[in-house]
Amino acid sequence: MTETRSGAALLLRDFVNSLDVECDADQLATPAKLTEWLTGHGLLPPGSPAADERALAMAIDLRAGLREAMHAHHAPSTEALPPELEAALANLPLRVTLTGSHPALVPLGTGAPAALARLAAAIMESSADGTWTRLKVCLERTCRWAFLDTSKNRSRNWCSMRVCGNRTKTRAYRARSRISSPEHSP
Repeated sequence: MTETRSGAALLLRDFVNSLDVECDADQLATPAKLTEWLTGHGLLPPGSPAADERALAMAIDLRAGLREAMHAHHAPSTEALPPELEAALANLPLRVTLTGSHPALVPLGTGAPAALARLAAAIMESSADGTWTRLKVCLERTCRWAFLDTSKNRSRNWCSMRVCGNRTKTRAYRARSRISSPEHSP
């Protein structure tokens, strides 16, 4: 099978993964780090004004909302977006433009809020190319790493079967073993 690739989906994945839940390492821990991340991913032109605390709070809310939306992709439903994502998107400066061959979302203004708005536009791009619902987070509770599910039937649950899938299955096996033979519990 040819792997599904989308620049927009990979950008969203990388943004969500700017917080490593397992190691508690946050690439967006300060406004300066947010500026560095946005610049490094081509969302903020070099020399742009630095992000401030308000932009950092917007980024953190957007990231948390995206992580919850990606978690919901394991069992798609018709429910609304997670409240964190809905609130974060409502604060981003975007407008629809009809220039060119297709309508597009365009950030308004400059600086970190416009860069974050480019991430919101990436949601629409990944939806248009069919990769939005393939963006998921690892179901291993200690991991929660975002990944693009490229499996044919969209059934992937873990970022890595070798690591997180094995952890989950081993934990379940041990729990079943304890239940079936309580006298041998550790």
